[in-house]
Amino acid sequence: MHITESIVNPIMSLKIGPIHLDNPVILAPMAGVTDAPFRRLAQRFGAGLTVSEMIASKAMVRAHTKTLRMSSPLETAHPQAVQIVGCEPDVMADAARMNADRGAGIIDINMGCPAKKIIRGEAGAALMKDEVLAGRIMESVVRSVAIPVTVKMRLGWDEGSINAPRLAKIAQESGVALVTVHGRTRSQFYGGQADWDRIGLVKRSVSIPVVANGDVTTLDRARAILDQSGADGVMIGRASYGRPWFLGLVAHFLRTGERLQEPSPLERLAILQEHVEDMLDHYGEKAGVPIARKHIAWYSRGLPGSAEFRSHLMRLSDPNEVRTRLLDFWKAAQDRMAA
Repeated sequence: MHITESIVNPIMSLKIGPIHLDNPVILAPMAGVTDAPFRRLAQRFGAGLTVSEMIASKAMVRAHTKTLRMSSPLETAHPQAVQIVGCEPDVMADAARMNADRGAGIIDINMGCPAKKIIRGEAGAALMKDEVLAGRIMESVVRSVAIPVTVKMRLGWDEGSINAPRLAKIAQESGVALVTVHGRTRSQFYGGQADWDRIGLVKRSVSIPVVANGDVTTLDRARAILDQSGADGVMIGRASYGRPWFLGLVAHFLRTGERLQEPSPLERLAILQEHVEDMLDHYGEKAGVPIARKHIAWYSRGLPGSAEFRSHLMRLSDPNEVRTRLLDFWKAAQDRMAA
């Protein structure tokens, strides 16, 4: 596997309005994870589309420096997809326009985040409880930009209010080009199993493309979620932690049935080193080290001695010490695997 090149060739496309993606494998928007350095790697290794971290619409409109950095366009990615979150139609529309002006090619509306902080603001998955407001937001955002608008939602608020099929119809009527459905309710957070059959109910209720999300942790599960739900694409989130190449492996498998190997430990180290330097450059060393530590911990999973290494790593603040300890750990892990 060559880490400087995409590991897959273009496969069956996914259409989002006038935009054709090379493949239907999408990196989920994840707060604190899918920043520009991570998206760059996932895109290069074969993701059909990557979506920014969730951008607070009010902070965007106020031109908050951190928020603007979170929505920074990637130099090499086309199209740019930016997810916005909020509960005020006019503010969401303004945030959508700002992102479109900054180079976004797709605006995604968050109607699925289960986090208490977002729910308290009546945004994210809370919007599934107010279909009228959700519809007004979608209509306002669609009218505000000349680029495709997509929506990410859950099955519903709880088991007693499964309304994703109905909300998807409202999205379609509002001019939304695609919906993504995480196969859990808000009340489940990330517990239990994602219900792929219910994603299928959404797919059968609308004519716009539907992307399936939830528990796509292996190549076989990526194929299974598409077969079971009938969805047009797959979105991958937590399974990409420390594995920005995973989406490319999935895309290749869906196209060919061939199972490409995960990177070797040495290849993984090279990717990680590049990732760390990109994070330090993106955030600056002081802010970048804590963020890099989290990703380093994910990359190290499964290697001998990784638990002890992660425990020590979290106490480091000097970037040079992080680089040194990282190399020492990887060499020791290689030696232990070769023994």
